[in-house]
Amino acid sequence: MKREDYDEYIRRFNAQDPTAFDEYIADDLHMQNGLLEFDGRQGMRDHYARIWSSFSEDLTVERFVSDEQTAAVQMWAHFTALRDDPESLFGPVRKGHTFDFRGLIRYDLRDGQFTDIRVAYNSFISTDHEGVVTELGIPH
Repeated sequence: MKREDYDEYIRRFNAQDPTAFDEYIADDLHMQNGLLEFDGRQGMRDHYARIWSSFSEDLTVERFVSDEQTAAVQMWAHFTALRDDPESLFGPVRKGHTFDFRGLIRYDLRDGQFTDIRVAYNSFISTDHEGVVTELGIPH
């Protein structure tokens, strides 16, 4: 995968454009994100529909490497709660609560689509609406 193709996926992802999944996610995707696992393009849609209903999410690619079969990134994902949500994916949150994930993501590729995504955490930090910072470890 070329960097410009991945950057386009991230641009569309940051815009919360679920049609990006049609182009970049294989029907037979397997995703493992900490203890959370799901399958397929629809699984990806369902997962992010849940996140995007409560959070804005901004991905920043800090490093990217790839070949035809694999891509890997060092990623910073910043989540901001858009509303109070007692049942968010990260547990109860109040508007303005932030989460910062830093880690590595590996993608297996077939015909330019992601068939397997594996997320490895280096850090996952919660900053609540009062400014209290907590290292979460693996939140899922």
